[in-house]
Amino acid sequence: MLDIASGRLVAAYRLTDAARTLAAPGSTLKPLVLYGLVSAGRWDPANRIACNRQLVVAGHRLACTHPPAPPFDAREALTWSCNSYFAAVARTLQPGELGRLLRPTGLLGATGLAREEAVAEFREPMSVDAEQLTLLGVEGVRVTPLELAVAYRWLALELVAHPDSEAARVVRAGLEDSASFGMAGQASLGGVAVLGKTGTAGSAASSQSHGWFVGLAPAQKPEVVIAVYLPAGRGTDAAHVAGELLANAPLERP
Repeated sequence: MLDIASGRLVAAYRLTDAARTLAAPGSTLKPLVLYGLVSAGRWDPANRIACNRQLVVAGHRLACTHPPAPPFDAREALTWSCNSYFAAVARTLQPGELGRLLRPTGLLGATGLAREEAVAEFREPMSVDAEQLTLLGVEGVRVTPLELAVAYRWLALELVAHPDSEAARVVRAGLEDSASFGMAGQASLGGVAVLGKTGTAGSAASSQSHGWFVGLAPAQKPEVVIAVYLPAGRGTDAAHVAGELLANAPLERP
């Protein structure tokens, strides 16, 4: 858990593991990339993309688990973590653009929050398939929980600095909906409203998935970033853990 204002680490469990564990980030990259693209005028959040929940990219089955729905806009796609939507976003990226979007967030470098940190592994995509798999956090990128927490602190500061921008409005609304009734809804069950995103991914070394939740709390005026990584599980499991932690955190409730 990071203090947003100062960037200080205010709470941690198994900090050494958090500093040294590298894992595919799954869908937690979606808000970071969407914010950057909308801010740069490179993506219109009103664009609607249909999803048949059967996405396959280069042999990777990336079926969505959200309910059947009409074509999503950007806010709805974040709420339900639609892979088809963000695969379409990835297909518009220019060579080198994904790295340029992620580096300013702090995701791809040491955080200074712990000793002997691992540093993110990132391979700039060289094909359309690779762009999709990397943006979806499946291949080509591995990060630590600390790096992901720092990246979401960057996002929190951007939302505060540019509250009336289209990028901030869309991403904030999508994260709020996600942690209210969408894919990350378990995170708000502890009584603290959250802006947050889940992620689920696997590794080549294991058939088991790992789960992420990264969020900003409380939602009305975020004070902290909370990042949960589960070596075995799914993003919804990590969101549940986050909700339990936030239930016992000294944060202002509505």
